[in-house]
Amino acid sequence: MVPLPVIASLLRRNPEGTIRTFPGKTRRLGEGKEGGRVDTTGTATGRESATREVAARMAAAAAAWLNALDPAQRAAAAGDAPSADAGSDAERRRWFYTPTDHGGLPLGAQRPHQQQLAHRLVAAGLSDAGYVTVATIIGLDNVLDQVEGWSMDWGRERGRDPGLYYLRVFGEPGGATPWGWRFGGHHVSLNNLVVDGAVTSMTPCFFGADPAVSPLLGPAPLRPLGGAEDLARELVRSLDPGQAARAILLDRAPSDIVGGNRSQLAEGNQMIHLRDIWRGHFAEPRLDELLTRLGDGAERASGYDAADHRRLALTGDPKGLPAADLDAGQRDLLRALLATYLGRVPDGLSPRADYEAEAALDAVHLAWAGPTGVAQPHYYRLQGPRLLIEYDNTQRHANHAHSVWRDPAGDFGYDVLGAHLAAFHPG
Repeated sequence: MVPLPVIASLLRRNPEGTIRTFPGKTRRLGEGKEGGRVDTTGTATGRESATREVAARMAAAAAAWLNALDPAQRAAAAGDAPSADAGSDAERRRWFYTPTDHGGLPLGAQRPHQQQLAHRLVAAGLSDAGYVTVATIIGLDNVLDQVEGWSMDWGRERGRDPGLYYLRVFGEPGGATPWGWRFGGHHVSLNNLVVDGAVTSMTPCFFGADPAVSPLLGPAPLRPLGGAEDLARELVRSLDPGQAARAILLDRAPSDIVGGNRSQLAEGNQMIHLRDIWRGHFAEPRLDELLTRLGDGAERASGYDAADHRRLALTGDPKGLPAADLDAGQRDLLRALLATYLGRVPDGLSPRADYEAEAALDAVHLAWAGPTGVAQPHYYRLQGPRLLIEYDNTQRHANHAHSVWRDPAGDFGYDVLGAHLAAFHPG
């Protein structure tokens, strides 16, 4: 096995979630032959009115929240309008899923009515089930605090804090120019862009759960991401030996999702070390050392070496088994699994109906790493044109889950912003 310091150098540090491509491999994921969505039966056109209705609700909620803030709060809550320029738009495209400063005004710095207005905006960008899941994830910080014996120390008054979920609005809600908003904290990241009065981007969209399974009174435990895990496991267990040989990339799982919190995905991206999925460094060296120890421990537990990380690296040509080689029952399972991600956003806005078309589903690939038993560390991804979904449940004895839905060619609406500026602001 390659020593951990060598693995760390191969993984390339990624401070602040910024893009970095590997030498000689600069093609952005989602570009090239996969640069556009599969043409379906016009469902995108049918979503136009829904995208405008949702955008109007978002604008009303965002304006109400901003207007309820005092000047100091508003200074933290308001960001620059979205731009197609990577430099000036860098903060909007910076996202995290660790308990770090996500940028914006945290819930804990708001009065109860302001918090309610903030939640109104968050709910405007989610389906009912999506909002319930996000609200549950926020509450899990209290549960995690208890699980850890109320002892986690991140150099602040409370280590696990459901008040540290941050909201920021970029630009003028409902205005003529593009605007957007971001909500994020530990295990939540929502990123939305509105252009010309329509919602044009909802990704990256990250949900996590720690604990992934918690006891409730009664026979069923609390599992916020249970559907995304169970359906994937059922699908991979349904594969025949030939299918499984193509879908299962490795017999053990990485310690995290491979794309991490990069603003932009690129060919060859490998897993990021835990210490680099935070906003900068801690003022206290002991906390940086703690993150390094935690990340190194997760790497040791995974058993991964440099070759394993290369095997799981992201590529423009999807790895794994294409849905075109699944039978009818397996395809139904895959559609149900996709719905646990694409159903996070309001009905009519979600692209999940696109995958009712056989050609669109055919292009989605399933890749798995790890065993298929319950409560065993595992990872999977679903990848196709304009689609990357990743899930892992590997930490705390497979009781700490991460899941993300991304559009590799259009996260943060960067492709739409460029087209908008070219059409309406030439030169």
